[in-house]
Amino acid sequence: MKDHYSALGLSPSATLADIKKAFRQQAALHHPDRSSAADAAARFRLVQAAYEVLSDPDKRKAYDDNRQRNLLDSPIDTARMIWQDYISRII
Repeated sequence: MKDHYSALGLSPSATLADIKKAFRQQAALHHPDRSSAADAAARFRLVQAAYEVLSDPDKRKAYDDNRQRNLLDSPIDTARMIWQDYISRII
């Protein structure tokens, strides 16, 4: 699973304005017409994909939910939340 937040250099708590700003910066940096790096096109597509997901509220929620399930954000906090939910159902 690709980490869209790291592709844009953001934290998961970033606002929509932060996402737009980071996208513009990263897109300008990695655009194939501006960058002579061999992997510029691939990096640009990665940045575009990240922006496509994070700028749409529904896609971002689904991505964040999946990210949390995969323990990417905070494994300890996610595990704690899972166990608390499990124990509350049992008791």
